[in-house]
Amino acid sequence: MTPARIDLSRLLTPQSIAIIGASSNNTSISGQPLRLMLDVGYPGKLFPVNPRRDEVQGIKAYPDAQSIPEPCDVALVAVSAAQVPQALRDCGKAKIPFAVVLAGGFEEIGEPGMAMHRELKAAIKESGVRVVGPNCIGVANIATRAFCAFGGALYDKSLEPGPVAVVSQSGGVGLSMLAHAHARGVDSRYIVSCGNEADLNFFDFCHTLLGQDDVKLIMAYLESSTEGVKLRELGQRALAVGKPIILLKVGNSGAGRRAAGSHTGKLTADYTLFKSAFREGGFIEAQDLNELADVAKLVLGGRYPKGRNIGVLTGSGGWGVMAAEAYERNGLHLPLPSVETAEKLKAVVADYGSRGNPIDTTPVYGKQHTVLEIIVEEPNWDMLHVRSAGGPVLKEWLPKFLDIAQRTEKPIIVGWAPSPGLDLDIKHELEKNGIYCPSFAADAGRALGLFTDFAMKRQKLLTQNDSGAPRPVEKQALDFAGGTGALAEHVSKQCLARYGIPVTREVLLPLDAILSLEQSPVSFPVAVKLASADIPHKTEADAVRLNVKTLAELKAAAQAVTAGGKKFAPDAHIDGISVQEMASGVELIVGAVNDPHFGPYVMVGLGGVLTEVLHDVSHRFAPVTAATARDMLAELKGAKILDGYRGAPPVDIDAIANVLVRLSWLISDHREQIAEIDINPLFAQAKHNAGQGVVAADALVMLRADNNQS
Repeated sequence: MTPARIDLSRLLTPQSIAIIGASSNNTSISGQPLRLMLDVGYPGKLFPVNPRRDEVQGIKAYPDAQSIPEPCDVALVAVSAAQVPQALRDCGKAKIPFAVVLAGGFEEIGEPGMAMHRELKAAIKESGVRVVGPNCIGVANIATRAFCAFGGALYDKSLEPGPVAVVSQSGGVGLSMLAHAHARGVDSRYIVSCGNEADLNFFDFCHTLLGQDDVKLIMAYLESSTEGVKLRELGQRALAVGKPIILLKVGNSGAGRRAAGSHTGKLTADYTLFKSAFREGGFIEAQDLNELADVAKLVLGGRYPKGRNIGVLTGSGGWGVMAAEAYERNGLHLPLPSVETAEKLKAVVADYGSRGNPIDTTPVYGKQHTVLEIIVEEPNWDMLHVRSAGGPVLKEWLPKFLDIAQRTEKPIIVGWAPSPGLDLDIKHELEKNGIYCPSFAADAGRALGLFTDFAMKRQKLLTQNDSGAPRPVEKQALDFAGGTGALAEHVSKQCLARYGIPVTREVLLPLDAILSLEQSPVSFPVAVKLASADIPHKTEADAVRLNVKTLAELKAAAQAVTAGGKKFAPDAHIDGISVQEMASGVELIVGAVNDPHFGPYVMVGLGGVLTEVLHDVSHRFAPVTAATARDMLAELKGAKILDGYRGAPPVDIDAIANVLVRLSWLISDHREQIAEIDINPLFAQAKHNAGQGVVAADALVMLRADNNQS
């Protein structure tokens, strides 16, 4: 669903601005915005409000907002925190729809500011004014010079409006993003500092800006958010409209993992879910300001690759190797040219050069254009990297290169050969024509890898079947009877079985019944487990015995697990002893979690140390398709084990994927009742064992504390 949007046009492009608390001191926060707009020539109307002055910085002042003789679009509130609530009430009476509150001193300072925060929220509700901030640097429109903001970067008179919007939870970082991108030739039209988000928030601004015709991409800074579902909705919309959100996400390290009853919950840190949201949506996550500007240049170039294959053309073997390695590190491929292209190159590239990929013409730039004419038609390559000329031949090289580049829809990246600071007029001419010109291969590799990831997501969205994949199973009724906490293993497995997930055969018997058995109810060898919802992790309670092979061993095992359970949890309710078939195969852990912020998701990892120690786990939000499930398995570091390793047969990938799909629907259907589901281990078996591809040997369903039966 597309979230409802607020009309922020009067805020982003105001025709008239009231400055509440305007100061004659143009170096102060309350004086800077007025001085800025006067200096840069804001064409709209400005109304300073200061009850102690008749004029401020040469402009008539008014005692309060109600005294302003005509309607205003925005009030820039530049008074102390204690004065803000009354200022907002005055704005409401004056019918001013938006206010930008600069002052700090609210919830960001902790308990001392909470009373002020509550008063601010009450004033917002009472006044009906929509508020940016508090504790922000404001909102600026570079095109109209409406600077309802302060900050050194805004004094740069060379700022020109471009097709970029900056949305930042940090005012200082937002200004740095604006300034750094401008210095790199990427110009912005809007900058928004969200501040404390007491009213309008990051998502409100991003959704509005995605809908603006004058915005092609958003550069964003995100520190924290508990609105995981909204983040996912924003990413899906950005992908749908083809406008990426290039963002810096900080506050990722040291995030505590959620306390959870299952292994699944313990294997997910908060940032993991942010990464999953970024992966599925129209986000491009950059690591620093340089990378952010580099990716923005590629986006604004307007040419999207149709695949991950790149051809590299250089006059230096060393630079070719560096470029090739940088691209491969970032998920791109360098296939050899086709036979037809290779034949054409023989007539142009000398034997002491290279006709493969990279192509090395050696330092004979007169031949480079001839080679480029050939390789732009190469069907195996979706994009090209060309090392530029340098020195006196550069001016001659430029027009020929541009002529060829403009004849193809493939992105062409120019590895910039001249020394930094030289021939910048030529570099600017290339960039004006949408050509990204990195000086270093590592920068090119990271930026183009990120850009291609977005292009592939966008291409997949445009080509996929709108009807989507059908459900593998209808929603099943599961009676949890309003319970909370863990379900016993046999009950948990019943939930899985209702959704078509294979589980081990088992029989549940009381201890005295097992002691009187004359033969095993399940063929040997068997596993013997204590069945108790009060002991979800039976191994820790010494309540499991595996590979039991005889009737005598079975009876002894039943007594041992009972004793272990009673010692571990004397008050535990015991349902009986579960006698189960032994399963074997490649061990995996599969799970699902209903995250309170992001919603339900599934995860998979290879069992043992690969999951617990190396954290080799893949996540996706539920429900997933079979194709997505296979992608999850392919991205595991230990994926080769599934394909068959050192002579072992490959396992049934489709069967594992089927479990992930069905589990994703189970958690989606019952998100109101289930907190987590843990299948550990899930055994995957060889593909040739028809009907025996996977089996869940153990399972744990954890119910939500607020379990609401729907």
